[in-house]
Amino acid sequence: MDVETREFQSEARQLLQLMIHSIYSNKDTFLRELVSNASDALDKLRLETFRDKDLVADTSDLHIAIEVDADQRTLTVRDNGIGMTHDDVVNLIGTIAKSGTAEFLDRLKQTQDAAASQDLIGQFGIGFYSTFMVADKVTLVTRHPRSTEGVRWESTGEGTYTIEDVADAPQGTAVTLHLKPADAEDHLPDYTSTAKLREIVKRYADFITWPIRMAEGDEGEPQVVNSRKALWARPASEVTEDEYAEFYRHVSHDWNKPLETIRMQAEGTFEYQALLFIPSQAPLDLFMRERKRGVQLYVKRVFIMDDCEELMPEYLRFVKGVVDAQDLSLNVSREILQQDRQIQLMRRRLVKKVLSTVKTMMTEKPEDYETFWREFGAAVKEGLVGDFENRDAILGIASFDSTHDAERKTTLAQYVERMKEDQEHIYYMTGDSRATVENSPHLEALRAKGFEVLVLTDPIDEMWVESVPGFEGKQFQSIAKGQVDLGTDEEKAEVEQRRQDFADLLAWMTEALSEKVKEVRLSTRLTTSPACVVGDAHDLTPTLEKMYRAMGQELPPVKRILELNPTHPLVEGLHKAFAEREDRSELAGTVELLHGTALLAEGGELADPARFSRLLAEHLQRTL
Repeated sequence: MDVETREFQSEARQLLQLMIHSIYSNKDTFLRELVSNASDALDKLRLETFRDKDLVADTSDLHIAIEVDADQRTLTVRDNGIGMTHDDVVNLIGTIAKSGTAEFLDRLKQTQDAAASQDLIGQFGIGFYSTFMVADKVTLVTRHPRSTEGVRWESTGEGTYTIEDVADAPQGTAVTLHLKPADAEDHLPDYTSTAKLREIVKRYADFITWPIRMAEGDEGEPQVVNSRKALWARPASEVTEDEYAEFYRHVSHDWNKPLETIRMQAEGTFEYQALLFIPSQAPLDLFMRERKRGVQLYVKRVFIMDDCEELMPEYLRFVKGVVDAQDLSLNVSREILQQDRQIQLMRRRLVKKVLSTVKTMMTEKPEDYETFWREFGAAVKEGLVGDFENRDAILGIASFDSTHDAERKTTLAQYVERMKEDQEHIYYMTGDSRATVENSPHLEALRAKGFEVLVLTDPIDEMWVESVPGFEGKQFQSIAKGQVDLGTDEEKAEVEQRRQDFADLLAWMTEALSEKVKEVRLSTRLTTSPACVVGDAHDLTPTLEKMYRAMGQELPPVKRILELNPTHPLVEGLHKAFAEREDRSELAGTVELLHGTALLAEGGELADPARFSRLLAEHLQRTL
C-alpha cells in the first residue's frame, strides 16, 4: 500500500510541541482520554446499529482492551467500536477543526498552575494529542464497519504524520503508544506496569458501562478491571464524592470538581433516573454559537444520544450529566424527541429541579451560589425571555448589581425588602458598565432621595426587562424611560407651575430640535445636570437598537425626549434669554449643544461630531 506523508495543521503542530514538552504534572490523563474515546466509539456503534439495520458490524462482544508489551515498551488501547474512515482520520487527527484553538494555545502557554491547566485538554476535544506526553511515537489502526479496508496512521509528533490503507484491520480502533522511558523527575511513571494501569482505570473509568479488559503477566488471561456500575443506578449512600467528581470529569471533560451534584429518580408510569452536575466554572464556549449542551440520554443504561437538547433548555446549557429513561425506544431520533410527551415532562421536571437546587444553594451554600451566579448568571437570565413557566423561579434565584452596595449583588427579594414605604416600582438602569450607569444624570434625583437602582450591564438585560412585568407585585421601571415621578404633592404642584412658566421655551425647543427629538420637557429626575435624554415608556433603548441593527434588522430611527433641569443655571439662563430676545438664532446653537452634551453624558454618539465641535468653539469664543 502507498504510504502518504502529510503535515499537521499549524495549530496542531504547536499543540503537539506543547504536549511533548508538557507542563502537565499528571500524565495519567492520556489513558483517561483514550479510554473515554474508546467508550464513545462503542456507544456510537451500538447506536448506529439501531438506526441502520443494514450495517454489517459485530456487536456480540463490545469491549475495550488494554494490552502491554513490556519488552517492546508499547501500550495499546483497543476497541471494537465504530472506527474511522480514511477521511475521518485526516479530519479528526491531522486537523484541529474546533473553534477556540488559538485561545487554547495561548492559555496553555500562560498557565503555570498545573492543576488549573489540567482541564484544558478535555475542554477543547484534543485528548488524543495527550498521548505524546508519554510516547515517542503513536500508531493508530482503525476500520469503520462500512469500509472494506482499514487505515494506519503514525507520527512521532514532530510536525508530520504518515497515513496508509491496510487490508487486514479489524473493526474498531487500536492506538499503540511507543512509550518513553520512565522518568521520576519528569513525573513520568512506567506505563508498562499493569498495577499502575489498573489504578488509573479504577480512578478514571470504573463507571464506564463497557468492559475494560487487561491481562496480568505474560500468560495471564484478560480480566475485566472496571466495575461497570452506572453511578446513577447505585444508591446515593454507596457513591463517594470522589466517584461523582470522576464521573463528572468523564461526561464534561472538565478537570475541576462540580459545584453541585443533582440526583433524581422518577417512578410510576414513566420511570427515569438522572445524575446532573452544575460546573464550578463556565466553559469557554458558553456564549459561542457552536456550543453544545451537556446532557446525555441513555435508555436502560444504553447510550442513545450525546448533547440531548430536548432535555435541557438553552439557558441551562452548562448543566452536564446523564438521564437514563426506561420506556423510550432505543432507536429514538431527535425529531421524535421533540414531539415526545414523556421527554417534555422529563424536561419540565429536570428544569424545576435544577432551579430549586440553586434556590437551596442561595440559603445553605451562599459562597457556592455567588460562584454559580458569577459564572452562569448571564446565561440563566436568557430564560426570562423564553421560559414563561419558570420566570418567577428564575427571578427568585437572580442577583443584580445595585446602587445599595458597590461590592455585593442583591436579590430582588432583598431589594423589595429595602424599598421605601411609598415606593411602587423596582427601579433599574441598563448600560455598558457600572461606571456608565453610576455616572449617568438619570440617577441624580433617585440618589438624592435615597432610592435604590438596579445596575444592569449584561447584554441580555436589555431584552428581559422589556418582557418581564414585575416581581412580587412590584413593576420594573427604567429610570431612563418614561416619567419618573418621585415628588411629594407640594413638589408636584411646583413642577406643574414651572411647566406653565417654561411652556413657550419647551415648544420652541421641540420645534428647533424636531429632527433629533420627539419632545422637550422639564425633568424631575435631575438635580445637578442641565439636561438628559430619555426614551418613551415603550421605546427601544439605544443599546437594544444597536443590537438589532448589528443582527441585520433595519429599524426606523427612534426619536427620544430631551429633559431639562429647570433649576440649573444654564437652563435658567436659557429661559431668561428666550424671554428677552427677539433674535433667537444664537440660542438655537446653544440648544443643539445642550442636546449634544446630554447625549455624551449617557455614553451616546453624536450624529454630527464636526458640527458639534464647531458650535462649541463658536460659543467658547464668545465667552472670551
